[in-house]
Formats: sequence, structure tokens, C-alpha cells
Amino acid sequence: MKIRYFAWVRERVGKTDEDIELPPDVTTVSDLMTWLAARGEEYAHAFENPKVIRAAIDRSHVRPEAAISGAREIAFFPPMTGG
Repeated sequence: MKIRYFAWVRERVGKTDEDIELPPDVTTVSDLMTWLAARGEEYAHAFENPKVIRAAIDRSHVRPEAAISGAREIAFFPPMTGG
């Protein structure tokens, strides 16, 4: 599965994207954020407040409880503002 990071999430993780294989118990976006946060200090810093991070599965915005089964790409980014 391709994971993409944008804006300050990307800056904290230190990469724009990566291909990962998830353990079977990671079934939702929320599970994925928790799993990523446990991968190291840079991930812990990026996902320290998961309530402010937004996610998209295959370019469609989703809520943290969204299932990730079958997803080809998951993107994480901070809230966006318009003007």
C-alpha cells in the first residue's frame, strides 16, 4: 500500500511517500495512524495529535473510522483553509 504525506506531516515524517505492508490488525485509518506513530520518533511527532490530521483513501476524503481494506493509496495531511 502506498502511503503519502503532505505539508507538515511530510516534514515531520521526513519523506513524501512510502510503500508499506500492514499487519492484519490495522483495519481503519485510525489504526493506521496509531501503527505509524509507533514506527519511530519522527512518526510519533507527526501523528502526536491524530484528531487534527486528515486522510484520504484513493483520493477521497475519509473519517478516521474508515476501513482501509482494498485501498491502493492513503494520504495524510493537515486541515486545509481556504481564502
